[in-house]
Amino acid sequence: MSIISINVEEIGATGLFWLFFTYGFVLFQASNLISEGSDLLLLVPSLAGLVGGVVLPLLGAVPDAAIMLFSGLGDLDEAQKNLSVGVGALAGSTIMLLTISLSLSVFAGRVTLDGPDNMPNYRRKPKLDNKPFLQDLSTSGIVLTKEVNTGSKIMMLTSLSYLIIQIPASYLTSDDFRVVGAEEKRWALAGLIVCVVCFVSYLIVQYKMSSSGTRFSKMIFEMKKSLQEEKISLRACVYDFFVIRQDILNESIRNRDESEILIEKEVDENALKLMKNLLQGPFAKFDVDNSKTLDKAEIKNLFSDLNEKVDDAFVSDVLNAYDTNGDGLFSLGELTEALFTRLKEDFEHGDLVHSSEVEVGTGNDVNEEEEEEEEIPIEFVDLSPAEQQSAIKKRAFTMLFVGTTLVVLFSDPMVDVVSELAARINVSAFYVSFTLVPLASNASEVIASQFYARKKTSSSISVSLSALEGAAAMNNTFCLAIFMGLIYFRGLAWEFTAETIVIVAVQLIVGIAALKKKMTSLTAVLILTLFPLSIALVVLLEAIGFD
Repeated sequence: MSIISINVEEIGATGLFWLFFTYGFVLFQASNLISEGSDLLLLVPSLAGLVGGVVLPLLGAVPDAAIMLFSGLGDLDEAQKNLSVGVGALAGSTIMLLTISLSLSVFAGRVTLDGPDNMPNYRRKPKLDNKPFLQDLSTSGIVLTKEVNTGSKIMMLTSLSYLIIQIPASYLTSDDFRVVGAEEKRWALAGLIVCVVCFVSYLIVQYKMSSSGTRFSKMIFEMKKSLQEEKISLRACVYDFFVIRQDILNESIRNRDESEILIEKEVDENALKLMKNLLQGPFAKFDVDNSKTLDKAEIKNLFSDLNEKVDDAFVSDVLNAYDTNGDGLFSLGELTEALFTRLKEDFEHGDLVHSSEVEVGTGNDVNEEEEEEEEIPIEFVDLSPAEQQSAIKKRAFTMLFVGTTLVVLFSDPMVDVVSELAARINVSAFYVSFTLVPLASNASEVIASQFYARKKTSSSISVSLSALEGAAAMNNTFCLAIFMGLIYFRGLAWEFTAETIVIVAVQLIVGIAALKKKMTSLTAVLILTLFPLSIALVVLLEAIGFD
């Protein structure tokens, strides 16, 4: 029995709709909490590999998984009926992310196609001419990176897991679901084992990819986002990174025969790339004359924008020490090397916490000083980088706990409401769940994919599409494993041949489209049409006798 016990059969139509939107809003907020909490942990470099490769995709699937699980619990006859809600959520989630969300990401991240190969041009500014929407469908698009290509292969491969349970479902014709369930039991066990193996393998692959830096760009984006929203200072962003750098350096020295100087040079080259990536946006923001250099005042403003409290003496000290050509100006390369060298020295001497804790605006402009003080969140103003990292972890785990708890509490009653709502309007619970439930459970993935796509870079669009492909792969493994477990342990029947055909077909179509080197806006429009077409196809297949 659900912890939130409301007899939906005794509620009027208005109350039923009110419950649906209320539960949907709660699940929407819970999904956002889980997503934001997971993303927040990406700011902790020591956890970024684990979070990006394991925690983020796993917790992202929790809302859908909970709805699927609760749809198959309770009274056996009621569970078989409610299973349509879970399958609808699974199909709707997978297809919505691969059609609507993917297409929106393409349109958000598209750039002009030009050059001899008619490839996306990410160097051109503006990156997309101001043409009417329908006139540039074939002349704009996005690049499809190797990560996206690999993600599409994994997605298509894992989608074949559906075919295991579909073998007995294709020839069993009994009207008694108990008879069908008994015949499907051994197939469900095989499907469960395959799904679990694929799920574990997927997490291992993702973790290794995250640890090796394939998903490192996502961590950079999260750092930039938090710096822009003034959630954290630059020093706190990179503090734990220097801990990781030292660990990598020590391990490399132990395991390699090269000189310590050469190894450190190689490690620091990668570290400089991180710092340069972080500083590129703020540097361009304050380079108002487009001279590719910053003067003393602009450097001070840049530090303030990165939530670093520095005074004129600090800026002069940095200029005097690291201005290689002595022109009193800093290029992006010079500023990057200066900051990295300074922070590395502070870290090695144990002074990273104290070296820049100087009040901003120590001059005569009191209003500027007060304005800068208000820009930094109160809880971070007086914290050292290590304390800021601790505060990030605390906030992230709190958000994850609250979000997951809300999902567990409200998924079961949501299933009851969807089933009753479908019965009231005389429509299959599958269709109601397919169209409405993903709006609540997958909102965070849609929002996140749009955020990355709008960056209009090859790496940002790669992060956006890879996340959507990863969500589909999680549905093919983690979520499908729940259904296989329900069929095996509870004796329920998989009677969703039409739905299976559509789920697999959409993934194969989108997967094949994502294997190319680019995707045009026209292709994105065609992919978008797959969402309504998939519903129509389920209706057609059921009408001609499937299921």
